[in-house]
Amino acid sequence: MPTTTTTTPTPKVDPRALIRASGGPRYAVALAVDALGTGLLRPFLLLYGVTVLGLSAPATGVAMTAGIVAGLVCMPGVGRWLDRGARSTVVAASMLVRVVGVGLLLATPAGQVGQFAAAALFLGIGNQAWPAAHSALVATIAHGRDRDAALAAGRALRNAGLGVGALIATASLAGGADALRALAAVTGLAYLTAAALAWSVRLRADGAARAEAERDGPVPAPRMRALLAANVVYVFCLNVPEIALPLVLVTQLHASPMWSAAIFVANTVLVVTLQVPITVLLSRYHRRTVLAGSGVVLAVSYVGFLAATSLGHGWAAPAVAAVSVLCTIGEIIYAGSATALVTSLAPARVMGRTLARFELSTGFGLAVSPAVITALAPHGATALWGCLAAATLVSSAAVAREKKEKEEETEEKWESRSR
Repeated sequence: MPTTTTTTPTPKVDPRALIRASGGPRYAVALAVDALGTGLLRPFLLLYGVTVLGLSAPATGVAMTAGIVAGLVCMPGVGRWLDRGARSTVVAASMLVRVVGVGLLLATPAGQVGQFAAAALFLGIGNQAWPAAHSALVATIAHGRDRDAALAAGRALRNAGLGVGALIATASLAGGADALRALAAVTGLAYLTAAALAWSVRLRADGAARAEAERDGPVPAPRMRALLAANVVYVFCLNVPEIALPLVLVTQLHASPMWSAAIFVANTVLVVTLQVPITVLLSRYHRRTVLAGSGVVLAVSYVGFLAATSLGHGWAAPAVAAVSVLCTIGEIIYAGSATALVTSLAPARVMGRTLARFELSTGFGLAVSPAVITALAPHGATALWGCLAAATLVSSAAVAREKKEKEEETEEKWESRSR
């Protein structure tokens, strides 16, 4: 990574200031409760459709995919709503929409794929709308590197809640269909509680947007074609520990499923503990430099997976687990710089639409990555990891190719006006 530094000193992490920059104590509790609820149900929604409702696995999968796609379609509307000044209201709405989804899920009789699809639709809309709404809320409260740290803290808190929720759900699976229904009900209550807490923050951005409009007139959304295209590839790293590594370890290396579980737990723990420190540590570098560097780290980890899978029986699984740590570090660097870069480039008046475009690219990458990974894996380790490494390096080069001088001027301009 280049050694050129900005004039901004590396900030120190003050927990109380971080909570304030992240939306305050009530909002932090809302994030934790929402993440806990999501962790209880999201990983097991497919099992709910198959086990509780008696649907076929293909029908359940199609319904869940349709929900993700519908959530992506709604993103432009979410962006316009945010640009009208709404902040905490949009966050609360993204949680309430999922309450409706859970209610439909609980009311779905066995064999009714249509109602299950409707439940997945509302859950998908809420899951897709939340990241942009949360990022816009944090960007309204905090600025500069404080905002970067707050976004990183929110991600760490969310991963902690997701991990705890998933562990509770895993322990409850022995209860069968009744346990899954109970998990769904608890999820709905968690979303409702989180929505009430988020709404109570009562944060809007009308004043800042109106003042900026009077000063500058219409403001176009920033051009981010290269960044958005690269993000589609970058986001594949989020599905590596959940899809690619279990697929390789179990079906190709014939390793114990415990290796996949251990890698997933380690990934969660590392993200929770290191997201904020690493983001703060790298704040001395330009955001685009850090984002480009994360692509290099991820590409190196993919090459590492290729090398690890070529080892003999008994060594391959431990080697894959070791390389997964490097992949998680790349994921942390990517997550800590991508949204931070987008919020720094976006004028306040078009913050919502800019974040919505970014989340569209993220959602698209998350939607297509399982299909791409599962299509490449049968052709061998070279096809899977080689293609991922090459595509990520190309994306990293595209991110780095942008003119840094113009970007720095834009960042300083909008951050000074936001204060």
